[in-house]
Amino acid sequence: MARLIASARGEPAHDPRLRQRALRGRTEGGDFWAWRDAMLELAGQQTPERVRTGYEQVYREMRASGYTAVGEFHYLGFEQALAAAEAARAAGITFVLLYVAYARGGLERMRQASPAEYLNQVENLRERGLEVGLAPHSVRACPPQWLAQVGRYAADHELALHVHADEQPREIEECIEEHGIRPIELLAKHGCLGPRTTIVHATHADDAELDLLAETGSRICVCPTTEANLGDGYFPVERALERDIGICIGSDSNVRIDPLEEQRELEGIARRTALRRNVVPLDMLHRIGAGEGAAALGLERWPDAEVDLDHPSLAGLDEPAARAALVFGCSADVFV
Repeated sequence: MARLIASARGEPAHDPRLRQRALRGRTEGGDFWAWRDAMLELAGQQTPERVRTGYEQVYREMRASGYTAVGEFHYLGFEQALAAAEAARAAGITFVLLYVAYARGGLERMRQASPAEYLNQVENLRERGLEVGLAPHSVRACPPQWLAQVGRYAADHELALHVHADEQPREIEECIEEHGIRPIELLAKHGCLGPRTTIVHATHADDAELDLLAETGSRICVCPTTEANLGDGYFPVERALERDIGICIGSDSNVRIDPLEEQRELEGIARRTALRRNVVPLDMLHRIGAGEGAAALGLERWPDAEVDLDHPSLAGLDEPAARAALVFGCSADVFV
């Protein structure tokens, strides 16, 4: 057993939405929107007690799989957020609460009455000593006046801001119909882009939207196993890399909990799209799996993970080969 191979430090995960772990194997039919209905039904059943117990179980699974920090994209309610933080402490995983602003849609329990109510909840959580980031759920859930106020608060207090955008074509069509512009353009218009911003998914972002992300220093969180499972589409890996946009990974729906598989699938998407190999350099894949995720959560430090260099998947390899094999030939059971 050895420390994790150099430059491939512990893997921060974004946006686990851990209640979705309970959907594993139960929603393998219907489209994205049918899955979303099932997810919302499950969300409505989550008491603080269930969150405390269930989240600890999944956080422990994540920790054993090489994730050492987690950004919990949370919209189950204030008391449930406190329970999630307790679960993270019990599981021994570094925790950033990405507390969600929800004005419309979803379930009533997810919604706040106004941006002021939402920001008061954020301040309450911060006063309790929690690491908190802001998370206007999406342009579906937050109208422009909410986006502007949340974006301004995040900038004034130098907090991370995470928001879903461009995951589904229907989402883009509805945004254009309502606002006349695409989701990332709307976020830019209302002050939600910047170096502390992470766009979750961006699967169908066009060139103009990617240019906005590059110009503002915003990142993208890609969740490859979830996006494949939900039929979202192919993330534009090469177009993002051409613009030097920071990329991190998220476990999202937790249909799989394996940071190496997320990195491997990201490179697999790039290879199948570009019709060549080594589109994302190995060092960059390691950075996507670790440092970029930490930066997206505002973390300067996070715990190391360890890799068993005597694991059968790595046996007999010297360090350069093992560094590559870690991403391209291993599963999360190499972590100890």
